Amino acid sequence: MSHIRTSFSSQPRVTIIIPCYNGELYIQEAIQSILNQTYTNYEIILIDDGSTDKTRACIAPYEQQLRYVYQDNQGVARARNHGLELARGELIAFLDADDYFLPKKLEAQVAVFEAHSELGMVHSGWHCVDQNGDFLRTVEPWHQVPELDLESWLLWKPVLPSAMMFRCDWLHSVGGFDPRFPPAEDTELVLRLAVMGCQASWLPEVTVCYRQHPQSAMYQGLPQARSLVAVIDNFFARGDLPKRIAGMEKSVRYSTLVWIAWYLYERGHSAEMIKVLKDSCQYRSLSPLEFLVDWIERFAQFSSDAAEELDVNALTQLQEWEQFTQWLVNRT
Repeated sequence: MSHIRTSFSSQPRVTIIIPCYNGELYIQEAIQSILNQTYTNYEIILIDDGSTDKTRACIAPYEQQLRYVYQDNQGVARARNHGLELARGELIAFLDADDYFLPKKLEAQVAVFEAHSELGMVHSGWHCVDQNGDFLRTVEPWHQVPELDLESWLLWKPVLPSAMMFRCDWLHSVGGFDPRFPPAEDTELVLRLAVMGCQASWLPEVTVCYRQHPQSAMYQGLPQARSLVAVIDNFFARGDLPKRIAGMEKSVRYSTLVWIAWYLYERGHSAEMIKVLKDSCQYRSLSPLEFLVDWIERFAQFSSDAAEELDVNALTQLQEWEQFTQWLVNRT
């Protein structure tokens, strides 16, 4: 059963949808960051996805400034889709309950849509912050991925919903988020939009703070990795892919698996990293030395993108890595 409190008047241009599950630690900061926006023609829809903590009490001071909907726990994809069903704005911004907008986020992204009527998505950069909100690093993906076309989405997957804005019509036309792919349902949605012809562009500014903490999706380790593989499997199973995109399958699978391997390594899953690297071998024809050099170079780049430095010695001295190197040599 849904419980709804509403307070809104004029027709909003933008709808901000906040999916929230047990968000008592951060939800007030998220809401306040919307109320601090320089752009004011918006509505806020907060979908409480079955919280069992003090989320509802934290939201109470803002009940006149947002639309609150409680639903039984169904996951973030269905929570966002519920918000889409209620949205009145022509533009949609998502804000995860543990993130927060910078003051000009809405103003700057709306201006891009006004200048480019053909766009269905506008993306931007973000600051990574820790659980206390202290700065970690800045991510500006347009330096590495200047064009947001289908090829770029596939190869690089620079997806962060809180840093994006969408035309509502496009989200409705593709049916919203697919709940089969948590926690990579956002990447799956963007790929589906792109293959259907939805055009995207960068707003080359930082507009949001993305919080890194042990409960966030990026810390889910194996579920995140398996979900991303499932998204790629689902994408290339489509029967309507352009020939040039279908022809990218091996390179996309290879690059995705190597990124997953690095991601697992960073989170302490060394044995699973090796399994993923073994899987990646089927998608490229390289010598053992070429594979090892390529993986280490890519790991170093991924670490650099995350404002970290890869300790190559620590990686290559792992027992699993040494055994894997022997396996790689023996398989040829």
